[in-house]
Amino acid sequence: MAFLNNIFGSKKQDDLLSEKIFQEETFDVRDIIAPPYIGVLQDHIKLGERFAKSFFVFSYPRYLNTGWFSPVIDLNTPMDISFFIHPVSSELILKKLRKKVTEVSSEILEREEKGLIRDPALETAYKDIESLRDNLMTAQEKMFRFGLYITIYETSEKELRDTELTLRSIFESRLIYIKPALFKQKEGFISCNPYGMDLIEVHTPMDTGPLSTCFPFISFDLSSNEGILYGVNRHNNSLVLFDRFSLENANMVVFAKSGSGKSFAIKLEILRYLMQGVDCIVIDPENEYEFLADSVGGAFFKISLTSPNHVNPFDVPVPGPDDNPEDILRSNVINLVGLLRIMLGGLSPEEDSVLDEALTETYAVRDITPQSDPATWANNTPLMSDFEEVLESMTGTESLVKRIKKFTKGTFADFFNQQSNISVDKNFVVFGIRDMEESLRPIALYIIMRYVWNIVRAKLKKRILVIDEAWWLMQTDDGASFLFGLAKRGRKYWLGLTTITQNVADFMKSDYGRAIITNSSLQFLMKQSTAEIDVIQKTFNLTDQEKYLLIEAAVGEGLFFAGRKHVYLSVVASQTENQIITTNPQEVTQNREAKKNLENV
Repeated sequence: MAFLNNIFGSKKQDDLLSEKIFQEETFDVRDIIAPPYIGVLQDHIKLGERFAKSFFVFSYPRYLNTGWFSPVIDLNTPMDISFFIHPVSSELILKKLRKKVTEVSSEILEREEKGLIRDPALETAYKDIESLRDNLMTAQEKMFRFGLYITIYETSEKELRDTELTLRSIFESRLIYIKPALFKQKEGFISCNPYGMDLIEVHTPMDTGPLSTCFPFISFDLSSNEGILYGVNRHNNSLVLFDRFSLENANMVVFAKSGSGKSFAIKLEILRYLMQGVDCIVIDPENEYEFLADSVGGAFFKISLTSPNHVNPFDVPVPGPDDNPEDILRSNVINLVGLLRIMLGGLSPEEDSVLDEALTETYAVRDITPQSDPATWANNTPLMSDFEEVLESMTGTESLVKRIKKFTKGTFADFFNQQSNISVDKNFVVFGIRDMEESLRPIALYIIMRYVWNIVRAKLKKRILVIDEAWWLMQTDDGASFLFGLAKRGRKYWLGLTTITQNVADFMKSDYGRAIITNSSLQFLMKQSTAEIDVIQKTFNLTDQEKYLLIEAAVGEGLFFAGRKHVYLSVVASQTENQIITTNPQEVTQNREAKKNLENV
């Protein structure tokens, strides 16, 4: 009976076990993420359709520079990298070093006794060992066993070989040598995964100094002995001290949405460069630089149809000692044709030719020719009305004369038909165009920029020209072309051009705009809107992390590019600087009231 119970009980347990196995889920998430095939070969691993290959570093040079591993990190290739750092007892190392230094010194003495020439390698080794012993004894250094393993991933064996050649060229250019983990690809693959398992165990002894250079994540530093303080590097809290004139050109573009702090940053830059004796000229569309001009003893000129400040479009630059008067006049006529094209709403090819001839004749009537004395040009400058008279004397110019009359008679004549009466002899000059009619702003900008360019060419001196809301000029091809000409030629005259705009699309729509960006060694990208960020990322080749940084950037923060380096910058100002350059409406109102109270006293 007991025997039967055992038989039936065992059968019942087997049935329950079979039923349990049948009910268990045999398919889980591991089956989803696991590759369909894993093949371990002698020099690589096949993971489904992908190929993986592991390497180890086995030889290093005597000296390692900081950041030597960064080019590998920056490779556009998927890879896993593992560092294994095993501390070694200082006592054990000191014993080995004592034995080694004895061997080296004995060999040196033996060579001296035999009268052999000195061996620099032995002497260098002796000095290095003694130096390391001293540092270990005083606890300035510690010893470690360092293992560096790399696993690369590609879609074909050919790509695997190409990436291996790239890795070898990067390492061997620094006298560092790697080997594939032959017959140990599985161990290399596991060692490069986040298990913390060192299965290859190929180690190199290193002390603290060389080991610290292996740290792959380093941030760019823009600290130098010259220049001004732009702000604080948010990556490492270092000061960003930089001189924009130290680059191949001193041009800068600033892109930021409204309220991100771009005007504050540029005013701060101007204020600090003024203290170094650099002249600054600003074309201000909102008259927000007026308080700064008053604070530093600069000049502020309001430009409008009713303003007493006039700029004559026909002003001619004074030729320099190396300039050809004929080239100066020809360039001036070409620029004037571009201005008239904007003023008259476009020109036909015939009208373009007629204007060129009429402008040359207008200057000739006033004895401004390549053969005349350039010193007399400034006293004989023609006006728009003189140009009108020349046009009237020519045949087939009736349409041009009718359109020109708008600028020689009536309200427009107060601005466009006057001799220049402003002086830019101060270190800081601002042209405020807020009160200019909106339809005339691109024309006014063009005229002012031509006037400034004539001043820049007349005398070689460090200058910064700031054009705020530069998109006004980008609306026309002639304005964009002239702005590009400033960016391209300003370097020869020690001029740094700063163009500021809210929308990068305004620049990217124009071929000239893209050329201005590429001809600017400095770029400052501050907070951006989500609608524009993809264009920004593509234009400046930003990473996804940098893209999200610009979307979420605080006021006064952004990416500052200087040549090939760029940092995440936070603009900082002292309390005194902040009172002078603030754009906060409440603080501006308080400053104006305080100024009025002082004047009344």
